[in-house]
Formats: sequence, structure tokens, C-alpha cells
Amino acid sequence: MGVLCLYVNMNKEFLKDIETTKDILIPKDPLERVIGHENVIEFVKIAAKQRRNLLLVGPPGIGKSLIAQAISFHLGESNEEITVVHNPEIPERPFVEVKTRKEMENDKKNLQRAEGDIVNPNTVPEAVAERLGFRCVHCGSYNNAYQSICPKCGGDKYSHINARRKHLGDLLGMFEMNNDPINIPHERVTTTRMRGEREEVVIYERVDGEHIKILDQKALEKRREIVDEKPKNVLVPLERKLFIQATGASETELLGDVRHDPYGGHPDLGTQPYERVVPGAIHEAHEGVIFIDEIIHIANLQRYILSAMQDKVFPIVGRNPQSAGSSVKVQNVPCDFIFVGACNIRDIKYILPPLRSRIQGEGYEILMKTTMPDTDENRAKLAQFVAQEIKIDGKIPHATRNAVQIVLDEARRRSRVIDDHNNSLTLRLRDLGGMIRMAGDLAVMDGSELIEDKHMLFAIENAKSIEDQIIKRYNSFENAIQKDFSSSQQMSATKNQPPNENVDRSYM
Repeated sequence: MGVLCLYVNMNKEFLKDIETTKDILIPKDPLERVIGHENVIEFVKIAAKQRRNLLLVGPPGIGKSLIAQAISFHLGESNEEITVVHNPEIPERPFVEVKTRKEMENDKKNLQRAEGDIVNPNTVPEAVAERLGFRCVHCGSYNNAYQSICPKCGGDKYSHINARRKHLGDLLGMFEMNNDPINIPHERVTTTRMRGEREEVVIYERVDGEHIKILDQKALEKRREIVDEKPKNVLVPLERKLFIQATGASETELLGDVRHDPYGGHPDLGTQPYERVVPGAIHEAHEGVIFIDEIIHIANLQRYILSAMQDKVFPIVGRNPQSAGSSVKVQNVPCDFIFVGACNIRDIKYILPPLRSRIQGEGYEILMKTTMPDTDENRAKLAQFVAQEIKIDGKIPHATRNAVQIVLDEARRRSRVIDDHNNSLTLRLRDLGGMIRMAGDLAVMDGSELIEDKHMLFAIENAKSIEDQIIKRYNSFENAIQKDFSSSQQMSATKNQPPNENVDRSYM
């Protein structure tokens, strides 16, 4: 037996090097958590770097969604925020505004400049410091603005405020002084100062009892711009997830919508159209990945996905003709995404040919494997899968090495029975995951600290699909359907049958 250590890397070590699944390292990179699809991983890396589309074909439960998520992990951070801006001339036609991360950082800096500079009271004109309550008019010392009695000389700092009003009127602004309460320091003082040969308005605000904020001409102008800025609704925020699961999405979920307003967007009573715009999955996936499993289930929407892939913009409209949102339309909403679709082999023919052509022209179609060779390396990877499932579940204990070995034996059996592959391990891992969870639940009920052999063996025997259970009990589906009638249903069926003319009715 090898030397034990915590967090064994199963890409380098083997099953003999662990005691329990607690010893196994769970990779941070989702690509390294994909089991048995090394050939696909190479295409995934290319798709992430070159922004290529993918069509993954294979049965359920072999890791298609995990592969799609792995692409988004390798994309880096998003760079654009999308907002819908109010159009005052035609409210039903809001504008779209796209800002990059750099532009938003510049806006943040401008906003900080608009908030003014924070300074110490002894750096502003003495008259301003006195009006704001920082400087004592008796001894000239500086202290907390909220202390009415000067701690140095004992004088009343506020008593001379009203007496100085008239003297400082022209300098400090009469319009402010007339409404000031007596013996309370000002919160704000407006005056002017010379900037070179130019005189500019400047405002001094008391931030707290210790500091003063200065708003100069540039800060005041920036504040005015911010106040006058058009109202907007953030549709797709800058900080967001770059993996969007859209399997089975409805038309509104996929393409967006405009919510209904019972007041019809009335400027006083209703909600303005720009505020009611809702993004679709194709817009939320901008700069990221949109994943649609069982793509034939949204067959009628495939042409819209194709249009969005081609143009990289797609309008958002109100989709309910009875709603007030039906009159609203937002043009050219960005939706530059990587498309990852998935389906079973039998469903390939139902995918829209132009959509497949787009995927083939700008990406890859990949047939997923259902088994992998039964080697030491692959057995170690399957042990890693067991550890991953336990960690993801979060409610079951770790498994012993012998319990993991039982999972390997079952993976070997399923490969032979389901896929007719000898010396192989199945990659239909979702079914194995269900078996592991059942074994974990049994261990919890037993109060066991680990999933042991007996728990795993019981799970293998009982974690069967409903089809397997039916065949085991009734021998065939036909027998199950025949025997599944209740007695009343059988009597009803017999009663409704047409009379048989050959039946002897002499006893009647």
C-alpha cells in the first residue's frame, strides 16, 4: 500500500493510495472534474478561447452540462453592462446603452469627484470654519463642531454666529443665513473663491464633527449632470454569472419580455416602459455561455436562437398581445454568447438544419462517449467522481475504499450490460450518482461515519430505474399494464364490453 496523505490527486495517484474519499483532491477547475472525456476537453478549451459553439450528442447523465459550465469558467470576467434608457420623446421605444468596464470605472471616478474632497477644518477659511462650528471665535482653537462650549477657553462657540451674520452676509450668502436656527452651526456654507483670475462658487459642507467636504465648480457641474441623467434600468449587470442554463425555457424566458402595466405606462400613475423590460436568457448570456439540453424541446424557438447567433443582437418586445407591454420594443439588445446545445442521437434530425450549419461553421459537433477503458488511471478518476458527488451533495459521509471498489465493479457491469463493452467502465455517471446518494442516506440512518460496503451493496440492489423495477415484478411492460387495473376498473371494462352472442343465457 502506498503512503497515505490528505488530498491525493487522482490524476497522478491510484485507488490504493487512499483510505476514504475524504483523502481525494477535488480540482478547482471544472475541466478537471470531467471524467472520461479527455478528447472533448481539448475542444472545450478551444471553444472558450476562440468563442466557438458546440453541439454535444449523447445519452443523459454523461456530463454534458458540466462540460458547458467548464467553458464559462475559462472565459474570464465580463466586460460590458447593458442598460435600457428612458426615451422621453417615444417612451415605448427605449434606448439601449452599453458601457465597458473601463467606462464604468471612469464614471465611478467622476462620481467620486462629484462627491467633493474631504479636508480638515483648519485648511478652509477661518470664517467658514467658524460658521460650521469647528473654530472658536474667542480663542481661535479648532475642535469638534458639535461641542457648543470651547474646551480650551470655555467660551460659547455658537453665541456669535447670529452676531456675525450681517458682517459676513455678502461673503457667505444672505439666502442661507436668513433661515438658520439660532445658536446652531451651519451644515453648509456657500461662498466664492478665486481660481487664478476666475472667481468660482464653492460649497463647504460639514461631513461630521471632524471633517469638511469641499464642492468646487467642477464637482457641482458633475453633480448637476448626474441629477439630469436620463433614467435607466440595468438589464444585464457588469458583475454576473457567465453560464446560463436555458433548458426547457419558454419563449419569454429565452427571448425576454415587457411586463404588463395596468395603467398603460401613465407618467404619473403607471410604470414607465423602460422599467418593465425583462432580459431573456440569450441576453443574460452576453459574453458568456448559454446551455440548452434536449434542444428539440424548444424546436419552435430554434430559429430565434439562430438569428441571435448570427446578428449578436436581438430585440426585446412585449410578447402578450393583451398586455400593455405589447407596444414596447427595444432594438439591438446585445447577445453575443457561446451556444452549447445537447441532444440524444435519435433527436439530431429534429435540430433546425440552418442552426446545425451555424454550429458546424463556427464550432464543433461532438459525439460523447458512454464508456472508458478499465485502466488504473480511469479507476482513479472514477474514485474522484465518487468524492465529487459526496461533496456536491453535502449531506452524506465519505466512502471507504472498499465501497468505492464496489462502485467500480458496478460501473464495469453496467458498461457490459448497457453498452456491450467489455473491460470498460460506464460514463453514465448520473445513475451512479443516485446510487452513491442512496448508500450515503443509508449510512446516515445507521449513524455510520462512512459509507461502507453494506450500504453500497444495498444501494446497487435497490437503486433501480422504474423500468427495471417493473420488469422485475411483472416480467414485462404488457403484464404490468394488464395487472395495474384496479378491481373497479376491470369491472367497468367488462361491463362496457359488447355482449357475446355465443354465451348461454338459459339461466336468465
